[in-house]
Amino acid sequence: MEMIPTQQYQEAAAYLATRIKGQPRIAIILGSGLGALADQIEDPIVVPYAEIPHFVRSTAVGHKGNFICGRLGGKEVLAMQGRFHYYEGYTMQQVTFPVRVMKLLGVQNLLVSNAAGGINPSFKLGDLMIIRDHINMLPNPLIGPNNADFGTRFPDMTRAYDREWIRLMEEVAARLSIPVKKGVYVGLTGPSFETPAEYAFYGKAGGDAIGMSTVPEVIVARHAGMRVFGMSVITNEGYHFADDFVNDGADVIKAANKAAAIMNQLFTEMIKKM
Repeated sequence: MEMIPTQQYQEAAAYLATRIKGQPRIAIILGSGLGALADQIEDPIVVPYAEIPHFVRSTAVGHKGNFICGRLGGKEVLAMQGRFHYYEGYTMQQVTFPVRVMKLLGVQNLLVSNAAGGINPSFKLGDLMIIRDHINMLPNPLIGPNNADFGTRFPDMTRAYDREWIRLMEEVAARLSIPVKKGVYVGLTGPSFETPAEYAFYGKAGGDAIGMSTVPEVIVARHAGMRVFGMSVITNEGYHFADDFVNDGADVIKAANKAAAIMNQLFTEMIKKM
């Protein structure tokens, strides 16, 4: 697999450095239907992906395709309003390209969010799940020559999701009396939704929620030494299948939009304390 040269990451970072202000150390990747958090960013500077050298376009429904810089929770942040997916036809290096650009900009902490199907039978529509670990069923984005400019050949993934940030979010949620779940996220390629047998299979394998994103970005962030926190919004229940049940992408976006305000509150309060 041909490796994206470091120069391309540097050119994208250099362009963004001319557009953004300050030196944000925290970045957020906003998943399907969750882009509304970007509306809470104060004094925003909006940079469409189309303007950034070497960036691809976000084609998924519910992903606006903007980099936003400003202040949230009293801290300078970068936010990706929409991400890239393997199912869009992009390579894994294209999918994770923004993470390395953010690293070059000085980002040290990455918060990721997504819409996910619940496979733990205790999860209900609209629940929020702190990601404590993941199961990767996507191609690993580090396959190919190692880019030593960012990290080591064999990065450790024992603590892919930062335990201190997990404890902090649990404290924030408890203080705000917002119930949160905690579980394992399973990353698949999509774009087809899973069959009932697949939901059951990954549940038995230890998964609690399932989706089509996030894991590649987390792997690349950890390769680059960034600390990561992740949260899923449960947008459909993949453990009971009535005769009239169907998974519908539009319903996923609606469910994510409904839960977005609560997640926004949690992320904002967490960032205040980071």
